[in-house]
Amino acid sequence: MSARAVSVRSMMLTNEAKGYDDARLGYQRLDPHRPEVIFEVTSAAEIEEAVRYAVDHDHRIAVQGSGHGLTQGIEKGVLIATRRFNGVRVDAAAKTAWVEAGATWQDVMIATAPYGLAPLSGSSPGVGAVAYTLGGGMGLMARKFGYAADHVHRIDVVTADGVSRKAEADPDLFWALRGGGGNFGVVTGMEIALFDVPTLYGGSLYFDLAQHPTAVEAWRDWTQSVPDEVTSGVTMIPFPDIPQVPEPLRGKYIAQIQVAVLAGPELIEPLRRIGQPVLDTVGDLPYVESGKIFAEPDNPDSYRSHNALLSDLDPQALRSLPKSAIVAIRHLGGALACEVDNAVGHRDASYSLIVLAPGRKDVDRRVFEPWQASTVGRFLNFSYENLTAAEIAEAYDDFPRLLALRNRYDANRRLAPNHEITALQ
Repeated sequence: MSARAVSVRSMMLTNEAKGYDDARLGYQRLDPHRPEVIFEVTSAAEIEEAVRYAVDHDHRIAVQGSGHGLTQGIEKGVLIATRRFNGVRVDAAAKTAWVEAGATWQDVMIATAPYGLAPLSGSSPGVGAVAYTLGGGMGLMARKFGYAADHVHRIDVVTADGVSRKAEADPDLFWALRGGGGNFGVVTGMEIALFDVPTLYGGSLYFDLAQHPTAVEAWRDWTQSVPDEVTSGVTMIPFPDIPQVPEPLRGKYIAQIQVAVLAGPELIEPLRRIGQPVLDTVGDLPYVESGKIFAEPDNPDSYRSHNALLSDLDPQALRSLPKSAIVAIRHLGGALACEVDNAVGHRDASYSLIVLAPGRKDVDRRVFEPWQASTVGRFLNFSYENLTAAEIAEAYDDFPRLLALRNRYDANRRLAPNHEITALQ
């Protein structure tokens, strides 16, 4: 047996092997992967070997780190599980970090915190940093600094032919990877910019909508004038009346207003004037603890969601939102609107609307009908569902270029990303 064959076999897990289920299951459990073979990789070289194995055996390839963004698992094929390949190397002088394929934002923040530096991470620390960034990355400081994809300096990637490449040496590939998702190769690592943000002022104000029915509209009005140093959102949650829910929230329809402020605390005073919240977690936070702002659950879950990018929030449409679903809105604009030469689309959007359906197969899309006139596109990092080719195309400003590049780098459709760029029917 060759040295390469020994190396490949040492990484492989088949469906009869101990640890197979643990390796294939990520955060999203609604439609998990059921591959023929799993490669639990710990290096870029092992990723290259796994891709070559898939090429040699004519298998499709899925990649999974944390598994937060999974839309539809592969049947058979090869799954490259990157969670053990999670190193982070910080260059404090250059204010950069090299992030390996499976690192989560928590891994990155722990590595950068001793230097007083912060990445452009998202609301959930458990999300994989690389996949998040490939999809654009709309984070806690997005209005101040833009998308995470806007601040990537270098990318190492194994393309679908099993060849390792420096993406920045190929302008087309580098452009597509920053916002185009996992359609163009298996990224083994990337260099990202860091920012001088050791702490921020942030957290959530939880309002009982039975007592403060205009809280969401008040947040919307407040966003019209806040500076770019403020990034915020609001989530409407129908909390069940069960013991597992904390007493202040139990059985209530809640508006959770999330704020991340890189300036003075006085900027959120208009929100405090809405009334007395049932819970207030806003205060000074070390950036490494920024996951407390949204306080999203970290246990594996099953859900679908549908997303739209909006030019405005119509007050009448806001009042039509169903109380039976979890609805999340994020304020965009600021640096997110700055033009950058990458694949991220619809930078003119002012808000993102997400409807989440836990444990259900589909989101009721009738919820989005009142928003049709203001819809400008969608953001795929917030779309946890199986979309058509046309719906995926709606996420981009230059879909024809992305499709042409997909045909160049993966003509045989070896890769099976969460949102696959394919020809329109």
